[in-house]
Amino acid sequence: MAALRRIARERGGWWHAYVCPAHGVELDHGDLLGGIFPEGGAHCALGCRVDTEAVRGAWLVLSHQAWARHLRVLAHRGERTEVVARLVEYSAVYAGLATERHGEAQTWMLRGRLFHQALTDAIWAVNIGHTVSTLAGTGTEDLAAVLPLLGDLEQAALDARSVLTGQGHLASNYTAWLNAAGVATSRAAAAVRGGEWDGAKRWLEGDHGLYAHLRVAVAEDGWEWEGSTYYHGFVLRAALLALRSTDPAAIPSDVVGVLAGMTDVLAAIATDGGILPALHDGPYLRRPLALEWLELISLAQQLVPSEALEAVAVRARAELGEHDDGLDRELGGWFAGPPLPRRAAPGPVTVFPSVGYAVVRAEGIHALLDFGPHGGSHGHRDKLSLYLYGATTPWQPDPGQVPYAHAEFRDLYTSTEAHPAFRVDGTEQAECTGTLLDSDPVSVTAEVTTAYEGVRAVRRVAVGDCYLVDLLTVTGPRARRIAAQLRPGTALDIQLQANGPVRTTWYGEETLHGWHTHTAGVPVRPVTLPGPGPADDPQRVRTRVDFTCEAERVTFASVYQAASAGPAVTDVRLDGEELTVDLTDGSTARFRTEG
Repeated sequence: MAALRRIARERGGWWHAYVCPAHGVELDHGDLLGGIFPEGGAHCALGCRVDTEAVRGAWLVLSHQAWARHLRVLAHRGERTEVVARLVEYSAVYAGLATERHGEAQTWMLRGRLFHQALTDAIWAVNIGHTVSTLAGTGTEDLAAVLPLLGDLEQAALDARSVLTGQGHLASNYTAWLNAAGVATSRAAAAVRGGEWDGAKRWLEGDHGLYAHLRVAVAEDGWEWEGSTYYHGFVLRAALLALRSTDPAAIPSDVVGVLAGMTDVLAAIATDGGILPALHDGPYLRRPLALEWLELISLAQQLVPSEALEAVAVRARAELGEHDDGLDRELGGWFAGPPLPRRAAPGPVTVFPSVGYAVVRAEGIHALLDFGPHGGSHGHRDKLSLYLYGATTPWQPDPGQVPYAHAEFRDLYTSTEAHPAFRVDGTEQAECTGTLLDSDPVSVTAEVTTAYEGVRAVRRVAVGDCYLVDLLTVTGPRARRIAAQLRPGTALDIQLQANGPVRTTWYGEETLHGWHTHTAGVPVRPVTLPGPGPADDPQRVRTRVDFTCEAERVTFASVYQAASAGPAVTDVRLDGEELTVDLTDGSTARFRTEG
């Protein structure tokens, strides 16, 4: 017998509270369309059952959002009777909440009506608006009852945007979704009434509209200002959703440039196998996020097509398996005109100077160097971190973030300790910004001087013929305890050799080999410690390595080679300011440090 489907009548809370307090993992969603919180509490993958007011409110967020997306899918598939009935039902629910308080919404939140946050209301409203617009394409006679809901949702978006922009937060990622909600609901209402949409001035072109937001929220290098993969995609997806039925030729040329640049960012940081590194705040791995990436890519490919994003879509669909609802495949014809020319593929080195990332591609290795601004409330204390990926293997990934309501694990995953960065005296880096010193087609060099008082750190990452070179030099005014950190996302073996570099082997679908040496005469201890792996499961233990010494100045030199690349590295030596790399074919290469 099919499971009973019911829309919950209660207001949703804050989805980030849907986390196990013991283990830091997101709780199992259960039957979100059933509308009833799981009996006995929400399940944790490690055996817990959690039932608190905050968790119940978070589950309601997930349920309402799942319903809105489900209705959008059904509208595309022609299930009109069911969808209209549910929309009318939601109209009554939304109207019934108009006189109620906002429950336990936290004081920092910009509050909504159906959810604690106006942002969450806006995301829900976008799906509702697009559901109605899709239905209106085949008739409007049964949609009049939904007009009050659409009007209330547009007004709520306008009111919230006025508060936000009045506080000087035009660049906030909230603004993108409030504008998208205003577009989606007002366009839907116009379609139901059979008239022309007249909301472009208010929601797209005005002083606080989408175009104005994108102009201030996105840096010249194409990144959304927070420097987070998740929030970058979050804003880009909102923009693409807001531009339904728009001719690309009618979008201002500078805004088109912003959207193309945002797409280029994702193409550059994605591995050839479709991994999108979870830079700074955002889930490391999450099925609802995979659905969001599929939707974004479906829309982006219709505006600024990119071959690199095709691999991301393939990987996201594989992660979803049977949980793929197919919405992205229903979104053809999103724009009213042809796409822009296909984007060029990224080269071996791509530098984003404003947000402070560099992508370096060696044979079989995809590396990212983080040196830029902290990134506001979504930043991590990880300056000069070096992240390492294969096409499909996260050897040393940015670990991502847990749901924000878990204060202890959230702080852990923002910490320097959790990242492949450097630390001094076992303390945390300050929130700071590094500087790009140099870049060319095969290398990039960056420094940071404010992570620790009086300490300068320089990291140079270079592409060899069939390997990657990493040179990290740390200098201070006196001897300090300095550590260069390895933070694997996969199993790792480490081997000390009596007369040669330390060797590491990193496992996964692909294998990575590492050779690690340091300044002569400086005793360095390669200390291995168990530590939590990426943030999708903080209980997963990985072997961490801290190359630690007491020194005024030290250079840590590493050479990485994918097992598939060759000829193989046989030895690495650091002599003064020069690193030598020997290969099995007899060739030798030399690289200067930049300390």
